[in-house]
Amino acid sequence: LAKITKIISENRTKITGKISGEIEKQLSQLGIANADFQVKITKQEFSGNGNDFVIEGEKKYRLFPNGTDLVEFLISTNIGEDIKPIAKVASGGEISRVMLAMKTVLARKDKLPLLIFDEIDTGVSGRIASKVGKAMKILSVHHQIIAITHLPQIARFADYHFVVEKLSAHGRVLSKIKQLDDKEKIEEIAKLISGDTVTTASLESAKELLLKE
Repeated sequence: LAKITKIISENRTKITGKISGEIEKQLSQLGIANADFQVKITKQEFSGNGNDFVIEGEKKYRLFPNGTDLVEFLISTNIGEDIKPIAKVASGGEISRVMLAMKTVLARKDKLPLLIFDEIDTGVSGRIASKVGKAMKILSVHHQIIAITHLPQIARFADYHFVVEKLSAHGRVLSKIKQLDDKEKIEEIAKLISGDTVTTASLESAKELLLKE
């Protein structure tokens, strides 16, 4: 086991630099231009009872299902900021884009059948939103993607569209979801463009967006 875990650790260490660089490149395309992404690999010394450990040299290390490594993802999203664990640094929108970047890089190796992105468009401009949408479209080759979005540049890439509404009934607030047909899809994307008042111009813009490759 010690020999096997050592090989696994060496392979992980070799690939971390390449993966970090590819994720930083993806993040730049997704609007996080100055990201510093690193993979931290450590081991946990074993003390106590049980036999879930291996011996390397004179030390015992705890054994996990995938080896002896503890893997942590660290990031800095702005120049001059210290690099820290993702959960302590990134905002909600940034975490979604970091996840999208990671999944894009690792898509063919990842076995998760379904990915949900909740408001991945937070703080994203229209130009970057289009790139985010394209990245999700590419990712959908390997996973089913559900995206909750308020940007037409992202919504246009979906194969199926649903609208979610809140209704008041019997003193309660209820949520309703409805799949849209082709006409309704255009109208809802037009609302994303111009607000509740749908104009001829916004309808034409919605049609143009949906026709884009």
